[in-house]
Amino acid sequence: MRNEQHYKRWNEIKTNDSWAIFKIMGEFVNGFEKMSEIGPCVSIYGSARTKKEHPFYQLATDIAANIVKHGYGVITGGGPGIMEAANKGAFEAGGTSVGLNIDLPFEQFDNPYVDRDKNLNFDYFFVRKVMFVKYSQGFVVMPGGFGTLDELFEAITLIQTNKVDNFPVILVCTEFWGGLFEWIKNTLLDSFGNISPGDLDLVHLVDTPEQVIEILDKFYDKNNLKPNF
Repeated sequence: MRNEQHYKRWNEIKTNDSWAIFKIMGEFVNGFEKMSEIGPCVSIYGSARTKKEHPFYQLATDIAANIVKHGYGVITGGGPGIMEAANKGAFEAGGTSVGLNIDLPFEQFDNPYVDRDKNLNFDYFFVRKVMFVKYSQGFVVMPGGFGTLDELFEAITLIQTNKVDNFPVILVCTEFWGGLFEWIKNTLLDSFGNISPGDLDLVHLVDTPEQVIEILDKFYDKNNLKPNF
């Protein structure tokens, strides 16, 4: 009897999964249509928990403003913390300010600095991630938590495996990221050989807005601005 109940419940779940395909397709279609019209942008990631009085908040604002002044728009997750700071910098500098929002318990809400016609809402993390990777000309990664690390390592993996074209991945704040980078070098590369020496070149460690711009401009002096796949 218990096995029959399990089987019945399993079939109900499978049926619901099939219908979910249409919702997923709808999110992809809506995202592709809107993002394809926005133009070249740089994504800025970081903790949603960063307070306005924290130095990282102002640093993210300054970086976003500099990015806009050099001809790029700014994409964030559309929420609070570093995301809000980056959208604020882009908005106040008169540039494109995009928010890829997602409903999260106790955390996510629209920040007021996203352009109203460029505020997209998602139910699925994986659809949202595709939009970030496809339409970003670079990733600027501020200090953050698990979500920030998730976005960072997915981007590095996609570039490493040639699933997307190479683009700049820039880690801001060597004090925060330096320990992780040393672990990658000393443990993943030197001790266990789990990555190649060239993989270390997929990321850049910087501390200032000027260094971020220098890396972006140097890369796109030699490469075309276009969607990554």
